[in-house]
Amino acid sequence: MTRAEAELQELTPLDREAHAWVRRLTSGEATGADADALREWCRRSPAHASAFSSASRLWRAVEPASKVLDEEANRAARQRSRTMARRAFIGGAIAASAGGVLLVRPPLDLWPSYSELQADFRTGVGERREISVADGVAIEMNARTSLSVTDGVVELISGEASFAASEDRLRDLEVRADSGTTATAHGRFDIRRVGAEVRVTCYANEVRVAHPSRTLMLRAQQQVSYRSGAIDEAVSIDPAIASAWQRGLMVFDMTPLDEVIADLNRYRTGHIVLLDRNLARSPVNGRFRIDRPDDALTQIELAFGIKRRTLPGGLILLG
Repeated sequence: MTRAEAELQELTPLDREAHAWVRRLTSGEATGADADALREWCRRSPAHASAFSSASRLWRAVEPASKVLDEEANRAARQRSRTMARRAFIGGAIAASAGGVLLVRPPLDLWPSYSELQADFRTGVGERREISVADGVAIEMNARTSLSVTDGVVELISGEASFAASEDRLRDLEVRADSGTTATAHGRFDIRRVGAEVRVTCYANEVRVAHPSRTLMLRAQQQVSYRSGAIDEAVSIDPAIASAWQRGLMVFDMTPLDEVIADLNRYRTGHIVLLDRNLARSPVNGRFRIDRPDDALTQIELAFGIKRRTLPGGLILLG
């Protein structure tokens, strides 16, 4: 029996409830109603909020992971204080608690944030979904993707989606992701938003990517990445690799390991955390089926000589 498993057996009834919430959030099937119910549960007392905060540290038995989590929680607390005015929907008691911080910004993206759970459209683990938000606009959502629509503008909150505007559409299709907005008259493009980075890939015609620092045009088979403070130069890409997810495949061609893990977390329940950050930019090559993500996980273990440790809540530590 692991230390974590032994600790779980010693939990109080309140702690067990908190752990049940963590399991629900990491299942990939949590909903906006779940987020509201958890918010109310945390508001019952400081003990409830504290129990949820403690339950989220499922990997506290592993010292390196605990250190990373503590750093992320502290950073989230600082971010919360800077953006409190924009987080009015959280409410006083929950926003002031550790549980509130973990709902707004989950540690290491272990589960969906409150804004993701409240999105107009969401997909679960390994799920792809086609939707139409307006005439002449087709959208295919990859797994674990959240988006909303306001006044005709689509916002990609997290995940990855493919967008296409038909030739007879009269107005530009606009998609906002973090600090940038991608627009096109009749183009087809993907946007991927994972963590702090957004990646836009153009497949047909042209798309305009407007960022606070500058605006650029992407042509077919070009891609650009940006963050809040900077936008990179456009690069050429292989469209067959970039769009592999639409064919049910993960194709990695010298792809950094941390990006591979981000993909795997989209297609399997629970969450994978890479403890050895020295390996984060190590290249990975391979072709795997989306419905068999653990094949890729096994190859990663063999290729890099690292071991996995599985903790309650579906958390896997690599390193």
